[in-house]
Amino acid sequence: MNTLKTAFLLTALTVLVVLIGSHWGEGGMIIAFVIAAGMNFFSYFYSDKLALKMYNAQPVSREQLPRAYDVVERMTQRLGLPMPRIYVIPTEAPNAFATGRNPKHASVAVTHGILQLLNDDELEGVLAHELGHVRNRDILTSSIAATLAGAIVLLARMTWWAELFGGFGGGGGGNNRRGGALSALAMMIVAPIAAMLIQLWISRTREYEADATGAHITGNPYALASALEKLDAYSKRIPMPGSPTTAHLFIVQPLLGRESFANLFSTHPPIPQRIQRLIGRPSVYGAPQR
Repeated sequence: MNTLKTAFLLTALTVLVVLIGSHWGEGGMIIAFVIAAGMNFFSYFYSDKLALKMYNAQPVSREQLPRAYDVVERMTQRLGLPMPRIYVIPTEAPNAFATGRNPKHASVAVTHGILQLLNDDELEGVLAHELGHVRNRDILTSSIAATLAGAIVLLARMTWWAELFGGFGGGGGGNNRRGGALSALAMMIVAPIAAMLIQLWISRTREYEADATGAHITGNPYALASALEKLDAYSKRIPMPGSPTTAHLFIVQPLLGRESFANLFSTHPPIPQRIQRLIGRPSVYGAPQR
């Protein structure tokens, strides 16, 4: 299923770019197809590296972070997975994500904040969740979705500028300028929404599945549920420096800033629902809701 999703995303990116290129005729379509092919190649082989670089994730050795290494090594042995590369993101916002095109090229990134916030059992639950994404082979799909969403927004901006300057060129006239402005405005509105819909389509089910896998690996669903409740509370207090197009990569929805348009769209299931599926009630610490 994830192979089909990946193929769909790459095909969608190609079609989108070619359709935009068709606005400038046959030559524009050819150029757009070449650009789309290059973007597809980059998305498949380098989307994980882009995500890590975007958050300034730094690789760490076993000696630098034995706490995380011991947990990940133990979990990968249980799952029969290769040992992923471990990264630390220098931010106090507590969060984590996994990325890579397959288990042999996987990476797990944790923030400095999550290492400070969670106890050992909770951290084990979070890392088991991320390895669940690796085992379920949805890390490539989510990484490509991030690249695709970013590409949509970038193309919208490029189209806006092309329409703006094309409209003010000598051959257009007032009607062309108004038409160009309207089409550019439509792209600027539709493109971010399309990007968010792609993320929504991918993210919600995969988080439930990774939660279930993580709880099964550790045999301790309460630890993961406790971690989710803590992360939900603290991530709402501390903004995560980054892009809305990569929000779906993280274990909990990062707070990207109050003015972010993408904060109107949730790429994750509600935390109480995730906890409910893990332990049968929507909160670890609060009273069960009737």
